[in-house]
Amino acid sequence: MNKVSLSVADAVADIPDGAKVMIGGFGGSGAPIELIHALIDRFRATGSPKNLTVINNNAGNGAIGIAAMIKAGMVAKMICSFPRSSNAEAFNEKYLSGQIALELVPQGTLAERIRAAGAGIPAFYTPSSYGTELAEGKPTEEFDGKMYVREGWLRADFALIKGQLGDTLGNLTYRLAGRNFNPLMAMAADKTIAQVSSLSEPGSIDPEQVVTPGIFVDTIVEVPDPQQEEVLVRTGVVY
Repeated sequence: MNKVSLSVADAVADIPDGAKVMIGGFGGSGAPIELIHALIDRFRATGSPKNLTVINNNAGNGAIGIAAMIKAGMVAKMICSFPRSSNAEAFNEKYLSGQIALELVPQGTLAERIRAAGAGIPAFYTPSSYGTELAEGKPTEEFDGKMYVREGWLRADFALIKGQLGDTLGNLTYRLAGRNFNPLMAMAADKTIAQVSSLSEPGSIDPEQVVTPGIFVDTIVEVPDPQQEEVLVRTGVVY
C-alpha cells in the first residue's frame, strides 16, 4: 500500500512510447512541472517516451513544461482547449510545420469528458460546438427543441498531477486553484502519478479535507519546493 516513489525520475519511468498522458493544471496553477521535466530528462537520455498524446487545458507556455515537451519532439498530438496561449511558440512552430496534431475541445466539454471517464459514463450530450467544425462527424440529437452534440469520454493511460498535501497511501489535497483539472484526471487514467509539496503518514490528513482518495493514485512523490510555470516563463528559463 506504500505508493511512494523516491524520485520524480522513478515516478515517470514506466510511461512508454505512444502513451496518452493527462497533465493537470490550468495554465501554471497546479501544473506538475517537476514530473514533466523528469519525463523530458528521460527522453533526452534514452529517446523515450515519444509519440505521446497529451491532454491539458492548453499547449504550454514559453520553453518549460508542456511547451518543452513539444519543442523536444515528444508529443504527436495535443488534446486541449487553448493551444494558442500568450507564449505558445513551441506549439505554433510544430503545428504550422505539420509535426503535431490537434484535437480542439471546448473547455467545459473537455472537463466533462474527463469527468465522465472517471465516473464510467461513456458518452453524454452537450450544446457546445453544435453547428461548428468541432461537431463535424459527431452524432447529434434534439432535446426539448434544442440540438446537442454527443461527446465521448476521455481516458488516458497515465495522469501526471500536482497536489499540496499527500500521504503514503496517495490521499491528496490541493492548494487553492491548483485543484482545477487534477482531481478529474486522477480518476480518468489507468495510472495516476502525483507530486506533492508535503508527504506524510496515513492519518495525518483530516479525512474531510481529502479531495482525491488514495484509491485513484498509484504513485506519489514529494517535491518540497515545486517550481511555478509563470515564474519560469517570466525569467526566461529554457528547459
